[in-house]
Amino acid sequence: MDKFVVLGGNKLNGEITISGAKNAAVAVIPATILSDDICRIENIPNINDVSVIAHILSEIGAKVRMINKSTLEIDPRNIMSPVSSSDLMRHMRASYYLLGSLLGRFSRAIVALPGGCDFGVRPIDQHLKGFAALGARYKVEGGVVNIEADELIGNNVYMDVVSVGATINIMLAAVKAKGLTVIENAAKEPHIVDLANFLNSMGAEIMGAGTDIIKIKGVDYLKGTTYSIIPDQIEAGTYMVAAAAAGGNVLVRNIIPKHMESITAKLEEIGVTVIEYDDSIRIIRENVLNKCNIKTMPHPGFPTDMQPQITTLLSVANGTSIVTEGVWDNRFRYVDELRRMGAKISVDGKLAVVEGVEKLIGSSVKATDLRAGAAMIIAGLMASGTTTIEGIEYIERGYENIINKLTALGADIKRIRVQEEEMAKAL
Repeated sequence: MDKFVVLGGNKLNGEITISGAKNAAVAVIPATILSDDICRIENIPNINDVSVIAHILSEIGAKVRMINKSTLEIDPRNIMSPVSSSDLMRHMRASYYLLGSLLGRFSRAIVALPGGCDFGVRPIDQHLKGFAALGARYKVEGGVVNIEADELIGNNVYMDVVSVGATINIMLAAVKAKGLTVIENAAKEPHIVDLANFLNSMGAEIMGAGTDIIKIKGVDYLKGTTYSIIPDQIEAGTYMVAAAAAGGNVLVRNIIPKHMESITAKLEEIGVTVIEYDDSIRIIRENVLNKCNIKTMPHPGFPTDMQPQITTLLSVANGTSIVTEGVWDNRFRYVDELRRMGAKISVDGKLAVVEGVEKLIGSSVKATDLRAGAAMIIAGLMASGTTTIEGIEYIERGYENIINKLTALGADIKRIRVQEEEMAKAL
């Protein structure tokens, strides 16, 4: 098992290029199952979640080929079965997009329930409600979802709660259904728009993605396509917060500034200088940080996937900040790790009270999930002394080449094997 070791105190300066969006890639790749020809996906992030979902497609019969480190070619024509029960399913939440894709192609799907980060109950009731509205029957037994339909027919689907995953899965199932499907109270995240654009590039007829009403007119055929994934909003936000935490001057390249508005607004409120360009943002932090209240909300609100990172930044801001988690039930588990480093944070349900301290002290901590792992790196960058981070497999699920990217900015961070650490102690 490997660890990250971070020596804090170094300012970050230079440029960093953002990879393709994880959350878009893990939806677009399963969506290729619906295609009647070869698809080429560009700007793919080189992360574990992408490797897992691509391997699952290979297991069910797709021909998957890496053209280069950021381009994936998928030929789904040899997929003959609607069954995916791979153990790999349990390694990532987004594997449940196979439900919508297989159902849309075969009118049937038998898929193992997904895994991924564990920070609260992630029911799929809204997914199943949407499938039922399209004419499907389902049962869940022994950790496997079995869905089938005589024929998928377009219908109105009202989402009881805003759900990114359910919105995507219903889109996937509806794109080849007969007639018109209308999703009301739909999620509006950038990767939902990206998925709609991808499907439309194959000949789908999807309107309204990015609003709370999405209309999908079913089609019989989807052609192959070449498509480039959008930049990763959360990776960009993570490096923006890292630059603010460590101090310095960092240009974050290959982003869509419009996607970053909620993060940018809070960083400016905290006292960070943010300069926007056409496809990049510069972060300059020279002064003390100010307290700030934050509530995570569905897009275009402040993203829940940035909550651990911004809370870590606020742990050294002047005054008391209030962070409210408006999406998940149990996303403050990482706070115990920050307390090891001297943070003064108290949690009551979905609310955290953050009393800023002068500095954090390096310690041994662990990543409790993907974004919490990123927060531990940020904590290590601004802490006094050395921070050792376990559970880095979570971090590598969603951040491409994070060691090299941070090192290029001047961070002192490295990956070590546990055996090497034990030998060093012995010496």
